[in-house]
Amino acid sequence: MVGLLLHWRPKSFVQAIAASIMPVGGVLIQYPMYAGIVRILTESGLATQISSFFVEISNQHTFPVLVGIYSAFLGLFIPSAGGKWLIEAPYLLEAGKELGVHLGWVVQTYNATEALANLIHPFWMLPLVGILSLKPRDIVGYSMLQFVVHVPLVLFLVWILNYTLS
Repeated sequence: MVGLLLHWRPKSFVQAIAASIMPVGGVLIQYPMYAGIVRILTESGLATQISSFFVEISNQHTFPVLVGIYSAFLGLFIPSAGGKWLIEAPYLLEAGKELGVHLGWVVQTYNATEALANLIHPFWMLPLVGILSLKPRDIVGYSMLQFVVHVPLVLFLVWILNYTLS
């Protein structure tokens, strides 16, 4: 409403919206798909199965790395850190309790590795794309290089730092 009032004329407002959506339209189309993925995870019983799977394949030493890999992978499909944590927290924390992993470290591992998917996902690029009149392909090469370097580094750090908490 404020935008419409600042443009004074509806036609000017519609033209401004059309011009700003052009560079980011492909990203905006993805939101309904994310909502579907979230619904599948929360209402299908898949969350319970994932928790059981984590407990079966991991132990106290491997759990942080597996949480990191899972968090980064799921971040490609659900790019919202807060919304994603609401979905994943119950089963990740339950699995952490069963394995005897410090729950604070489960949260920290999740936070550190969740950000890795942001190097592939274009959402952080949207302001740059719009302001600098760039295309995502102008930035993606740089972010992919950062992803390749940071994934092993972050996974190693969350694994080794897991031993600092009992």
